[in-house]
Amino acid sequence: MQLSNRLNAIEASPTLALTAMANKLKAEGKDVVGFGAGEPDFDTPDYIKDAAIKALKEGKTKYTPVVGIEPLRKAVVDYIKRDYNLEYKPENVVVSTGGKQVLYNVFMSILNPGDEVIIPAPYWVSYKDIVMLSEGSPVIVETTFESGYKMSAAQLEASLNPKTRAVIINSPSNPTGVVYTEDELRAFAAILEKHPDVWVISDDIYAKLVYDGRKFFNLAMLSEKLRDRVILCDGLSKAFSMTGWRLGYAVSTNVGLIKALEKIQGQSTSNATSFAQYGGVAALNGDLKFIETMNAAFAERRDYIYDMLVKMPGIRAFKPAGAFYIFPDISELAKTAKFKALMEKYNEKSISKAFSAALLAEKMVAMVPGIAFGYDNGMRISYAMSMAEIQKGMQRLDEFVRALA
Repeated sequence: MQLSNRLNAIEASPTLALTAMANKLKAEGKDVVGFGAGEPDFDTPDYIKDAAIKALKEGKTKYTPVVGIEPLRKAVVDYIKRDYNLEYKPENVVVSTGGKQVLYNVFMSILNPGDEVIIPAPYWVSYKDIVMLSEGSPVIVETTFESGYKMSAAQLEASLNPKTRAVIINSPSNPTGVVYTEDELRAFAAILEKHPDVWVISDDIYAKLVYDGRKFFNLAMLSEKLRDRVILCDGLSKAFSMTGWRLGYAVSTNVGLIKALEKIQGQSTSNATSFAQYGGVAALNGDLKFIETMNAAFAERRDYIYDMLVKMPGIRAFKPAGAFYIFPDISELAKTAKFKALMEKYNEKSISKAFSAALLAEKMVAMVPGIAFGYDNGMRISYAMSMAEIQKGMQRLDEFVRALA
């Protein structure tokens, strides 16, 4: 039977595929260390779970409004006001089934065939594919290790043209942990203010996961002129350790966009899970001190991995400022004769795919290849796992790299 041609333009999520492969090997009794998971290893706090259980017991198991229950949309508004000093109303919020659906709804709502979306690379794996599913054209802005994996204001300006419909800013970043500074974002704002037809997609899912005293900023916080064109995309998966709850939200002052998001969602999933939404209310209204505890653990793990990486021959890394990923550059290692032999052995033209395949086969360490994020010279290491597993995996990685140097 015939399948849709649109499937030919996209790939299955490589991060989910790698995690599934690692889990399969573990089920077979293999001692696999998986650096692929993009979710905190901490449990959801009890007060959040208790709120969802209470909602279940009270029979709050029916359909809700497509855009989400009023208490959750108000909690989102209060949270954004309290933590980021941005004023919105509950009617500016659409709650969706996770942050990924938020982005899917947004691109389906704003793109027409041929519209361009500027995406800095390395990028989160689904950006490009969701844009293409929405009949848009991704415009990939290449960055380098030397630039700190950051898009410059000059690169942004050079990428803008009459076909540009949106630009994605993901800070802190998946997969690099990059955090744009206030000055860097103000430079972006000065350029985008001159282009009134361009939306700004602010993917803030890692906003609470910043380290070393840094402060989070987005373009809505820094530019009044852009406020009505900035679409805040966020969710509870990362900072609240609620990945399986599937709660995300879009926030915009644009009434037409909000109606469009509601229409798209109304014809797909309808509302996010009813009782999960009550857990979301508790999460956003509650004491966020546990996030500080989680971040302290992430920072400790980050420092250990960074200290290991910079001692490995042929590996370059910088200490990420946010999220829970580090993205080492392996381009120097790839120049060695042994690495070239490894590529032949695994019949791979991609540097990062060859590295990933060999590392899993020879050392039982799963790591997502950088090519999945649009940067073949890198590898993504998640440190959302126990220190014991990190230490075991990094020791294996060290042995693997030194054997290739």
